Amino acid sequence: MLQTLQHRSDLLAALRLFFLEHDFIEVETPLLAAEVIPELHIDPFAVETANAEIAWLQSSPELHMKRLIADGMQAIFQITRSFRAGEQGTLHNPEFTIVEWYREGDDIHAGMSLLDQLCQALLDTSSATQVTYGEAFSKHVGICPYSATASELSARAKELGIAIPADMRADDPDEWLNLLLATQVEPHLGQDTPVIIYDYPASQAALAKIERRDNGIRVARRFELYVAGIELANGYDELTDAAELRSRLTQVNAKRQIEGRPALPLPESLLEAMQQGLPNCSGCALGFDRLAMLALNANSIAETRAF
Repeated sequence: MLQTLQHRSDLLAALRLFFLEHDFIEVETPLLAAEVIPELHIDPFAVETANAEIAWLQSSPELHMKRLIADGMQAIFQITRSFRAGEQGTLHNPEFTIVEWYREGDDIHAGMSLLDQLCQALLDTSSATQVTYGEAFSKHVGICPYSATASELSARAKELGIAIPADMRADDPDEWLNLLLATQVEPHLGQDTPVIIYDYPASQAALAKIERRDNGIRVARRFELYVAGIELANGYDELTDAAELRSRLTQVNAKRQIEGRPALPLPESLLEAMQQGLPNCSGCALGFDRLAMLALNANSIAETRAF
């Protein structure tokens, strides 16, 4: 265990050195706050404060780091703890270490390039291969993810003999896309060299910009890094439109309620900051425990932590 913790410490030092050499400033943001960014598949921990009010353990530092970018900071990074209820397993833990960074002026290509450089520096890998979400699905699933309907996706899943979860929402294309991605695409990604998947379906934009292609297809300017079949990082060409973000988060809350889960308070402070002006930027979040697991050739993130 001591050797593992030394290796983990060395990785953290290398992380900080990488960002400092790229002229980033390290920042600290609240772990507990009155606001949270609602997400469909992530449940935050609620904490009752001394005033009998509810605060939230943050599932990522995104909310506050974007406020710093809107306030004039140009390149920032953070290594911190994040919290997500109900997550437990080989690659998940309710409390985990996250690395997150934002740089003003970067688009999706600059964001992917920086992530690739970081991966090479920390895992001593070759340069990542960049593949669109559509190309990955065409190769491993044999279907176009941008235009396929829920019924077409479900039929393909059944043809491939995939076990369908009992609580699957049959009419939701994104549910089928996520199932096909997890079972048919992800296991093949990054086995020889790291792979960055980009241009996700517009319906999975989350907080990324959406762009319309010449063929009429709308794609999310979002990217993810995979190494040895494991998703390590998720990044965006960040949405800067406050009204659009409010609309998306309102839709997320509506879907949460349909699923029998509570709506979450909107991040009004972030929405206000974006209304004042969030510059074009790219942001990315990386799971440090997964990074350490790969660096140590461990079988689970539990093997990389002291407790």
